[in-house]
Amino acid sequence: MENETFLKQFETIEKRLEQLIQICGEKDTQNKELIFRVEQLEEELRGKAEAEKRIMEEKAQIRSRIDRLLKRLEDITGAQD
Repeated sequence: MENETFLKQFETIEKRLEQLIQICGEKDTQNKELIFRVEQLEEELRGKAEAEKRIMEEKAQIRSRIDRLLKRLEDITGAQD
C-alpha cells in the first residue's frame, strides 16, 4: 500500500515536472520573440532618430540660405534708396 502511495506521488511529481518543463520552453520561446521584437524596435528608433537629425540639419541649412537671401535683398533694396 505504501508503495502505491509513493508511486502515485512520483507520478504526480513527474506530471508537474513535465508541465513545468513545457511552460519553461514556452516562456523561453516567448522571451526570444520579445528580444527579437525589442531589437527591431531599437533599430527602427535609431533610423527615426537619424532621419530626424538629417531633417534638423536640412532645416538649419534652409534657414541659413533664407537669411543670406534676405540679407542680400536688404542690401540691394537699401542700396537703391
